[in-house]
Amino acid sequence: MSLSSEEIRNRVTALGPWFHNLELNGVLTAPNHFLGDYPRMKWRHFAQAIPADLSGRTVLDIGCNGGFYSLEMKRRGAQSVLGIDFDEAYLAQARFAAEVTGLDVAFEKMSVYDVARLGRRFDMVLFMGVLYHLRHPLLALDLVREHVVGDLMVFQCMLRGSAAVAPVPADAPFSATAPFERDDYPRLHFIEHRYAGDPTNWWVPNRAGIEAMLRSSGFEIVGHPEEEVYLCRRGGAPAGEGAVYPARGGQA
Repeated sequence: MSLSSEEIRNRVTALGPWFHNLELNGVLTAPNHFLGDYPRMKWRHFAQAIPADLSGRTVLDIGCNGGFYSLEMKRRGAQSVLGIDFDEAYLAQARFAAEVTGLDVAFEKMSVYDVARLGRRFDMVLFMGVLYHLRHPLLALDLVREHVVGDLMVFQCMLRGSAAVAPVPADAPFSATAPFERDDYPRLHFIEHRYAGDPTNWWVPNRAGIEAMLRSSGFEIVGHPEEEVYLCRRGGAPAGEGAVYPARGGQA
């Protein structure tokens, strides 16, 4: 798309506010972002962990927002990139960004709970900055693993609390209450009202908690290139057979 800087700036304003600060032919979409140059400032810390050449690979970006990561994957030569989000405003931003940059990226309105409708697996799935906005986070992880992750998942989640991680016993007697007092025990902090002014922030895990959730949903953690970012591959079946296997009771 050939637009002047003024035309781009006017469209950026009309489509705002933006959460992704994109550079569109010299125009920044969120230059005053409260996190700084976001998400580029985070991307710099783990970009080297993603293959520089994605030729021939398919990518799914869950919760694509304004499209920053979708566009970066296409810049690395991905054969196809699909970004999904449930927010029409974000999708409009992402489509405009793709038009201005001339990158062939598809965007579709879809909830993470509906990914089975895609009917395919992707070589790489980006699941960035979504989990803590979900009322049913383990269900989402189970569905993503079961239906769309073909090889690698790049996962990011806001973390709060202790960064310490210690081995957790596979089982414990009912009387064992002390482990729950430890800072390194897996925890999910529940937000009843708002956090950072956002009513969609529901759960915030500590580091031990998010790593336990990923393993419980059948992912093998193969890399941790940034404080909140994990590289995962499909491992064994989810613990307890997971939320995507509701038919059998625990004693079946």
